[in-house]
Amino acid sequence: MSEAFAPAKINLTLHVTGRRTDGFHLLDSLVAFATVGDRVTVTPAAAWSLQVTGPMAAGVPVDDGNLTLRAALMSEGTPCAITLDKHLPLASGIGGGSADAAATLRALVALDGRALPPDLTRLGADVPVCLRATPCRMSGIGETLDDVPCLPPIHAVLANPRVAVPTPDVFARLAEKSNPPMPESLPDWPDTRAFARWLATQRNDLERPAQDIAPVIGTVLSRLTATDGCLLARMSGSGATCFGIYDSALMATRAAESLRTRHPEWWVVTTRLGAGQTIRATT
Repeated sequence: MSEAFAPAKINLTLHVTGRRTDGFHLLDSLVAFATVGDRVTVTPAAAWSLQVTGPMAAGVPVDDGNLTLRAALMSEGTPCAITLDKHLPLASGIGGGSADAAATLRALVALDGRALPPDLTRLGADVPVCLRATPCRMSGIGETLDDVPCLPPIHAVLANPRVAVPTPDVFARLAEKSNPPMPESLPDWPDTRAFARWLATQRNDLERPAQDIAPVIGTVLSRLTATDGCLLARMSGSGATCFGIYDSALMATRAAESLRTRHPEWWVVTTRLGAGQTIRATT
């Protein structure tokens, strides 16, 4: 048996810089990973199978429509029974499906040393960065990953109004496909406040089209911004999850409690961003 953690992927920035002739969008994104996520367990079996458990299991497919199983089927090795313990909301802009696929591949490699399948972007643009699961700059269609300066401690609140926002629909509403990238060289950030000030000069180009589809995203952003100590609020990925950045874990905890009180129907968690996650494997 082998087990791997699938941390939520947070797009701290997301600049859409162009579109290829094959329709794939070019991105420039600063990506970090959270301390919250799903968990994947793989156990050798006679045939491939997928079981989904956990508080967010409802509605998750268990056939090859699930990236977790599709990733496993691309690997060459002993079939396994896969259990996906689902804690991240679906279609939420924090790479849940891609993180699960990447965690499955890490677990399978740890199980028996099998090789990773080639061209992981076939599974999705976020799969390579989720396989790496450490802060980096993601560009191209997701295949180019570069190291970034060490991030300062980032205490955050993630808030999702439990509204699924399909990524293709968001891109379809993006009026301008060729936008400026981040600066070629990223600065060294001495502390969280300096990082938040720099981050405020950058963008998520999908934030406006996502709000056109789900106006409640604007409400989430305004509620986060209004919490005491919020240094910056922004949407992650194609939405609808938004994040707020705070100076301390205490400030983040108080902000999350305030949001849960006002919006008990939302998914709200505190987390820390920046630290990479590793799998734990047993045999």
